[in-house]
Amino acid sequence: MDLKQIVLLALQVSIMFTVFGFGLNATVGDLLYVVRRPGLLARSLLAVWVVMPAIAVGLVLAFHFRPEVEIVLIALAISPVPPLLPTKEVKAGGHSDFGVGLMAILCLLSIVAVPLALELLERVTGHPLGMAPGAVAALVVKAALAPLLAGMVFRAALPAIAGRIAKPMALVAKVLLLVAAVPLLIVAMPAIGAEIGGLTVAAMVIFVVAGLAIGHLLGGPDPDHSMVLALSAACRHPAIALAIAAANFPNLRFGAIILLYVLVNGVAAIPYLTWQKRRKQQGLVA
Repeated sequence: MDLKQIVLLALQVSIMFTVFGFGLNATVGDLLYVVRRPGLLARSLLAVWVVMPAIAVGLVLAFHFRPEVEIVLIALAISPVPPLLPTKEVKAGGHSDFGVGLMAILCLLSIVAVPLALELLERVTGHPLGMAPGAVAALVVKAALAPLLAGMVFRAALPAIAGRIAKPMALVAKVLLLVAAVPLLIVAMPAIGAEIGGLTVAAMVIFVVAGLAIGHLLGGPDPDHSMVLALSAACRHPAIALAIAAANFPNLRFGAIILLYVLVNGVAAIPYLTWQKRRKQQGLVA
């Protein structure tokens, strides 16, 4: 096993441990939180599965990006939220039950929604596109649904042990993520740097900022709902987006563009998260 394989394995284990940790602290009520609020669920699906793909298509039609950038934008727009996102949402003060429940719902729906979206985009763009539902299902089950449900089952069977191992497991996940992410970014930095220029970064910034704005507006009057939906609309699963892009255009390279999006997403969301934290602090003081 070479260094690259070790880094990727550490990254995958970190994500699985993190999502398993969600399950150790989650209940069936958490997963049903958004289902029991049909208005919030409808607005969430509108933001994630309708508005954001429309924005991506609009960007592609309005500007002359390189083909790789256009493909990544479309792939990101129809990918579900990443499994690490609920952690970010909780740290920012959002509803943990809404974040975890929405992640699970979007992952489940992506098994059907991603192939349907590709078929629709094929008709709009004229390019042959497609990805088997089974391939999408394998990705989302492995990355999100299986470890989440495993954590919930473990909690139900051994609640005392689940409470004791939740924090140590979260710490291990963070360490593994750091161990994997740092060398990955160092190795990929030359390729990422080559992507900076033209309209690539601008496209990513517009996509992320639009997602934050749309999600915030459609989140409703509860600021915690708005924050969670804003991040869910702007943050997409990079591994699934890469799989969609590579499955349809195997001769092109997308890794550096996907990593650039992850970096841009993290930086572009900072002002919004800072604003949300200040609003929450002011509300507590008031």
